[in-house]
Amino acid sequence: MSDPVFGAESPDDARARLDQWTADAKAKAQRYQAMKTQAAKVSVSATSPDGVVTATVDSAGNVSDLRITDKIQGSSGEKIASLVLTTIRRAQAQLPEKLREVMAETIGEDQGTIDTIVGNYQARFPEPVEDEPAASKRPDTEMKIGVPEDDDEDWGNRSITR
Repeated sequence: MSDPVFGAESPDDARARLDQWTADAKAKAQRYQAMKTQAAKVSVSATSPDGVVTATVDSAGNVSDLRITDKIQGSSGEKIASLVLTTIRRAQAQLPEKLREVMAETIGEDQGTIDTIVGNYQARFPEPVEDEPAASKRPDTEMKIGVPEDDDEDWGNRSITR
């Protein structure tokens, strides 16, 4: 008679299957631990097209290094900010593919897990869209927050002017 759980013909066969299942589970856990360790070491860098800004991000997308060359002198603060942010986003957008490589090396057979993790990274760090010129992004609304300059007690009902 065969075992209803393991399909084994004898208790020894059942033990052997259980031992194999345990060994497989341990090996898989070791591969996932290796993936976690290797993924934590991932960092990627991007450099602006003009070579002025280089940003490096860690596996969580946090900036770990930012370098700005002296060629930036004379640029407006708005241009500098835009260049820095765009370069950081370009670095972050490289994370999904870099992590896919690490996972393929460590847990390669589990494509569902790889696709899920990479998909989450792609949603969090999409490829940056080329922005319109920074000057055209300025809001046309002026908003002042705080106590009004006059003694009007009904200041909370003021509207925002354009």
